[in-house]
Amino acid sequence: MNKPETKRRSSGRITLSDVAKAAEVSPITASRALRGERGVAQELVQRVKDAVQRLGYVPDPAARALASQRSVQVPVLVPLLSNALFVDVLEAVHRALFPHGYQALIGVTHYDPQEEEQLLRTYLAHRPAGLLVTGFDRTEAARQMIAASGVPCVHLMELTSAPGVYCVGFSQQDAGYVMTAHLLTRGRRHIAFVAAQLDPRTMQRAEGYRQCLKEAGLYDPKLELLSPQPSSMRLGGELLEELLRTRPGVDAVFFCNDDLAQGGLLAAQRLGLSVPGQVAISGFNDLAGSDQMLPPLTTVRTPRSAIGEASAGMLLALMRGETPERNSVDLGFELTVRGST
Repeated sequence: MNKPETKRRSSGRITLSDVAKAAEVSPITASRALRGERGVAQELVQRVKDAVQRLGYVPDPAARALASQRSVQVPVLVPLLSNALFVDVLEAVHRALFPHGYQALIGVTHYDPQEEEQLLRTYLAHRPAGLLVTGFDRTEAARQMIAASGVPCVHLMELTSAPGVYCVGFSQQDAGYVMTAHLLTRGRRHIAFVAAQLDPRTMQRAEGYRQCLKEAGLYDPKLELLSPQPSSMRLGGELLEELLRTRPGVDAVFFCNDDLAQGGLLAAQRLGLSVPGQVAISGFNDLAGSDQMLPPLTTVRTPRSAIGEASAGMLLALMRGETPERNSVDLGFELTVRGST
């Protein structure tokens, strides 16, 4: 096998100059072709791609950032990877950023503001191209770091009208209100709210629940069952059993998310409890499997993929130095009524 007659770095790494020489173009043309710039003739682009394939060239992101004074990395900070909700968001962010040459770096905060602050300190030290963060609940030091960095930043999942803050999401409180109102229309009058994790978005849904029942004159704080434990199907079953044991008059349960609600439905079957005959059960987020439960779960469908795509699009505009048409994009939610209510 013939080795390319190219001059390499002392490390033996194939360089962009090697690719340019093999493709018989200038290094500038090779660079523009690999970035997908439209001004490069298709025939030259193909020659560069063939050379990359033949030589096994892998771009050096550090060298590229140094040469262009621009990073291609975009940290995306999410609370958990075990939650399908955030996996859907990350997949959409990747699909939107990758064709433009940006790399999404995943940071997991575990709902811990101190852990998020540490991640931000690490990522911002490398001067990323942009930043995507979940919600607005963070330490004052983290907020100051983001503001002082000059790095374009978009917030996911929640909304604000604060000037200069960019965000894509929906009103968690409105969604909680709408689900509670639905249960009222079904004739339920003793509606419990069962939640775990107790992150800011969960508590915003709780506030919507409270507002709706207070307006109806039916709010009873004793019907809230709030657990700081991580959310899971197992916990959902345990919380339903505790609720029925300690609040026997409950005729509807609004679980703060679908994994809890799915566990609640399974527990109801074990207990021989008729759903929705004796108690209605609803969830939130419309996670995989909710439509296959027995009975199928009533829930709030949230636009996770759309949020990921729109937030990445907003960030791309900011990284190009453009001003997005709107700094706050509300993608709404959908009440999805099924057999459990």
